[in-house]
Formats: sequence, C-alpha cells, structure tokens
Amino acid sequence: MNDSEARGAQAHGTTAAPGGGARSGRAPGAKAPDAGRRSERSRRAIYDAALAMVAEAGYARTTIEGIASRAGVGKQTIYRWWPSKSAVLLEAYLDLADRAAGGETAIPDTGDLAADLKAVLRATVDEMNDPVYDGPTRALAAEGVVDPALGAQFVEKLLEPSLRLYADRLRAAEEAGGLRPKLDLRIALELFVGPLMHRWLLRTLPLTHAYADTLVDYALGGLAPHD
Repeated sequence: MNDSEARGAQAHGTTAAPGGGARSGRAPGAKAPDAGRRSERSRRAIYDAALAMVAEAGYARTTIEGIASRAGVGKQTIYRWWPSKSAVLLEAYLDLADRAAGGETAIPDTGDLAADLKAVLRATVDEMNDPVYDGPTRALAAEGVVDPALGAQFVEKLLEPSLRLYADRLRAAEEAGGLRPKLDLRIALELFVGPLMHRWLLRTLPLTHAYADTLVDYALGGLAPHD
C-alpha cells in the first residue's frame, strides 16, 4: 500500500490486513454496536414518551412528532414500527399492563374464592390509583368512546383477556360446588369489576381495599349455592 492508499484507508477507518485484505479500525476485542439492544432502548423510550404524553395532554393533543421528540428518536423510526398514533399508544399500554401483571396468566386458586378475588381486586385498586396507570387508562378509555376502532381494539386486546381470567376462576369455583350451577359467568364477573370501574371512572367515592373487599362479599352472597 502506498502513502496515498494508506491515508485513504485510515480516513475510512480500515487498514490493510496481512495478505492484502481489509480489517476494521475498531480496537481489538471491541464489540460491534448491538442493533437489537439499541432498537429495544428506542422502543422502550417511545412507549414511555407516548404514555407520559397521553396522560399529560390527552389523546387528541398527543402527536407522533411529540412522542418522537420526547423519546429522542426520529418520527420515521416510529412510522417504521407503527402505522398510527393509536397503534403506538395501544401497544405501549399493553406493554405497561403486561409488566404490571408480572407474568401472571391466571387468578390464583387457593381454594378460597373470596380471598382470591379480594387479592386480585386489591391489586387492581392499587393499579387504578397509581398515576402511571391512571392517566393513560383514562385517556384511552375516553378516546375509545368517540373512536369505535380504537375502543374495539382496547376491549379485544386488553379488557377481554383480563375478564377471561375472572371467568376461568369463577368456573373453577362453580365446578367445585362453591357457586350456584349454570351461572352466566359474564354477568357474575361484572358484579366484581363493574362497580370498581364505575367508581374509578366517575370518581364518585374513594377507591379502596375496603371497597374491593365489600364488593366481593356482596357479590358472592348472591352467587353462593342456595340451601
């Protein structure tokens, strides 16, 4: 390699390897940038930015540009991964819900239905009272009322899977003889979650563990087997 070639190679970060091949100017043992890890960091930043913005400004005032700026990424990065603002927000919220669930895929069955339901409803109360979840949930729920497509996705991807967990636990209790036979499990589970959502959404009264416990006691009193 002549001097001119050497200078050109150095300018492009490569030098001649023995035998005439090219080798990178990267220090020996240095790792190449991890594109997957970088993408995951960007995705997490976008999730966090989207949820923060929708909680602070509401759905209508949340924009792809604003999310990108807050996340420190280009808006084309967002459009490469998601087709719309609603898709970003819904995926971010589903991720938040997954992390809150901590890998749980069923309501625990300890053999004590009342205790199991009280435990899960208390956890739900804690989540609803947490600003991290409260703001985004209210914003998406409100937008789902005026945007049927978003509302349908919210129900399909988040609400229905959660309600199926209640139905499964109530079905197990019914089969064990702890509930009246041939219950409409959808109505039965709504006796627990419906009042909770009503109080949270309208802020009629404080949402507390004691309220959750009382809901379980009242509802199970009506669902128990008749003598």
